[in-house]
Amino acid sequence: MHESSRKRGLVRQLGLFDSTMMMIGLVIGSGIYLTTGIMTQSLPSAGLILLVWIVGGLITLTGALTYAELGASMPDSGGQYVFLREAYGPLAGFLFGWILFLITMTGSIAALGVAFAEHFGYFFPALSTSRAIFSLQIGPWTYILSMGQVVAVAAVVFLSAFNYIGVVFGKMIQNIVTVIKIGTLLVLIGAGLMIGQGTHIQLTSVPAGMSLAKLMTGFGLSLVAVTWAFDGWNNITYAAGEIKNPRRNLPFSLVVGTIVITLLYVLTNLVYFKALPIREMAGVVRIAEKATTTLYGSTSAGLLSAAVLISVFGALNGAVFVGPRVYYAMAKDGLFFQKVSEVHPRFGTPGFSIIVQTIWACILTVSGTFEQLFTFVVFVTVLFYILTASSVFTLRKKYPDLPRPYKTWGYPVVPIVFIVTSLGILINTLIGRPVESLIGLVITLIGIPVYYIWKKRKTKDEKPKPS
Repeated sequence: MHESSRKRGLVRQLGLFDSTMMMIGLVIGSGIYLTTGIMTQSLPSAGLILLVWIVGGLITLTGALTYAELGASMPDSGGQYVFLREAYGPLAGFLFGWILFLITMTGSIAALGVAFAEHFGYFFPALSTSRAIFSLQIGPWTYILSMGQVVAVAAVVFLSAFNYIGVVFGKMIQNIVTVIKIGTLLVLIGAGLMIGQGTHIQLTSVPAGMSLAKLMTGFGLSLVAVTWAFDGWNNITYAAGEIKNPRRNLPFSLVVGTIVITLLYVLTNLVYFKALPIREMAGVVRIAEKATTTLYGSTSAGLLSAAVLISVFGALNGAVFVGPRVYYAMAKDGLFFQKVSEVHPRFGTPGFSIIVQTIWACILTVSGTFEQLFTFVVFVTVLFYILTASSVFTLRKKYPDLPRPYKTWGYPVVPIVFIVTSLGILINTLIGRPVESLIGLVITLIGIPVYYIWKKRKTKDEKPKPS
């Protein structure tokens, strides 16, 4: 296997509890509090929407079971980057890391930072995203900087600093915040189902006049929304090089984490349907706020905003933690700035990698372009999911003697199910957003000449200098 796979620079400091909390914390952000009301526009049926959440969880589970084999057999920093590199060569790994740094991870950090600022602004209106502090007119284009963007940058820098000075601080924040967010959802679920006054949940009702074709279309659109509510489940593999006993703990974190998230999501939706008739949910973005207000009165709105604030903060910390591990792995392969491959001598973290990520994420935050960039990379992100899952088959043939302490349960059916369903989402994305998908593909392909520039630079650096 690749030489860098055998090198170790980062210390394994994440235990089983740490890695599981990291996985759950990376996934549960604001999606569960916002998604369902939008889904009811195309699928006005409580029973079918609950089924969509269950199916989405099962699809994610097939992905987790597949990635678990890859992570257990190659428990190195970089995760998905390493899997792609070993299966298809360094170019494939680089293109994944290229788009991850350029848009996917740094854009996620920017988006989470702004989401944090939006909910922070509920308690401190002077610091909200609606409070502009600077504007610049350049021809027909107007740039506006809000106080919320400043708060978002501050949150990103704050968490990056904590993760810079030690893994112990990063995992401590993640553990505390994830326990709080799980506890908050359990309180919402318990109180909503047992205490709160609401309506009878009609699980079997299907709206009259809706054809089978419309129901199937609505189910498909809702499934895409649910899939992105589960987004981030694979990111724990990026930190595989710092997980203790990764051959056992990484598969456990992926599988158990997915099951816990699915149960929380389904039960939370039961509370929504108990609180509100389906007709009152259609198109409501802040569905959790409306549901809790109906059940407990207007005083619950502040508590819910605090819950979402904490939830987003945890997801932001997780993203800040795992992203630099990919750039670190790329740099060790000579495919990124060499300094990014350095481990801080005192703190034991990929310090410079964290700094580089922070700078670019903050630029995206203040530029306000991350939402548009996200629409470009949806297609490419799903494509990398498919390629990574397919690498289970490739690597079994390429490295038949590679130790595999965990093998994908249900192989080959489980990986195939994940690949086929992801392929359906890929086709749906291409049909629904053809221009954005092609732009995302072009941005990714621009990474090819960049790869050869880095490769040439690496070759030049490795040449022996004349004495």
